[in-house]
Amino acid sequence: MAKIINVIKGTKDILPQDVNMWQMMEKNALEVFSRYGYKEIRTPIFEATELFARGVGDTTDIVNKEMYTFEKSDRSLTLRPENTAGVVRSFIENGMARLSAPVKLWYKGPMFRYERPQAGRQRQFHQVGCEMFGIKQPAADAEVILMAVNYLKSLGLNDLEVEINSLGCPTCREEYKNKIKEVLKPEFDNLCEDCQNRYEKNPLRLLDCKVDSCKEIFEKPEIKAVIQSDFICEECAEHYKELKSYLDKLNVKYVENKLLVRGLDYYNRTVFEIKSNNLGSQNAVCGGGRYDSLVRNLGGDDVPAVGWAMGMERLYSLLEKQTPEKLDAFIVSNSTAEAFSLAEELRTQGLNIEFDLSNKKFTKQLEKAGKVSDLALILGEDEIVVGKVSVKNLLTSEQISVDRCNVFEYIKGV
Repeated sequence: MAKIINVIKGTKDILPQDVNMWQMMEKNALEVFSRYGYKEIRTPIFEATELFARGVGDTTDIVNKEMYTFEKSDRSLTLRPENTAGVVRSFIENGMARLSAPVKLWYKGPMFRYERPQAGRQRQFHQVGCEMFGIKQPAADAEVILMAVNYLKSLGLNDLEVEINSLGCPTCREEYKNKIKEVLKPEFDNLCEDCQNRYEKNPLRLLDCKVDSCKEIFEKPEIKAVIQSDFICEECAEHYKELKSYLDKLNVKYVENKLLVRGLDYYNRTVFEIKSNNLGSQNAVCGGGRYDSLVRNLGGDDVPAVGWAMGMERLYSLLEKQTPEKLDAFIVSNSTAEAFSLAEELRTQGLNIEFDLSNKKFTKQLEKAGKVSDLALILGEDEIVVGKVSVKNLLTSEQISVDRCNVFEYIKGV
């Protein structure tokens, strides 16, 4: 016997009994996002490695540790670890900056990161997300946050918490970075290895550390005072104030979290996460923010932008599992040709119908019918001769005879 080849670690099959939940998440995304004027975009699964190095940032864990990169024809290519950079590349390449602002795009699909697999996090995972281009005002930030909340509510998820913060602009943020480095300098040797590496390259990322010993350091009064200080400039503060005003007006409940920085280099001003208490320590369902310099950094015009992404595996883990949909009816017959003919008649009218292709005994067919449908269409020799179909309700065991030409209307009326 040949050796069985198993699924690669960090990847999972989405099996037929689970697909209906995934289709529901995708269907709700289309419905909710369309109401806000978003159009779906589908970008390639792999892009030039440089796109992510420049877009995501070469100081991030994603670029340094987690990308699936390969060489082909002397060119470095990477399976997309996230989709904002790809959407921005498409926005620039296809001249979307010439369109009337705002340009609103949404996407869904697989992403790839080499990291330790855990609950709700795989090496091939799926995201649904949105990007809005062309609006610098905080009303855009408020709309994308509200849309995320309403999408989650459409899935039946209400026990969620929105966290927001402002990272300021590059000017005011630089001074803040220097203050963080200064106050943490005496603790440098006590920081974890990742934080020591981030100290010079990207000190804001220290605040995102999940290591308990680092968290304890950040709670020290003199350090916490710097972290919690209002460092942002007047213009950034006004933007943040207006965002909170919009969220209050829209009844979006939120908390402010000064430690919220997100893991990507391109964010400025608004950053936010939506969290669930049902996910343990890795509890973020949605994350996003504003990235006003990314289009310019990737070679486009100076176009402001804001967006977010959600991990669909995490969403799936929070949803109440549904019973798979049953067939409209199952045909029980020992005449494969007649069963095939009736099945196609009903399928062309929009019904979900199956019959036994292997022509098992009637009792076996009825047993199968009871597992996949509430109705059995019995097509025996007597029924075939007189042009009838015996319809059996498998829940009540009631059975009636129906003219073959009226079977569709009967099933729709049940």
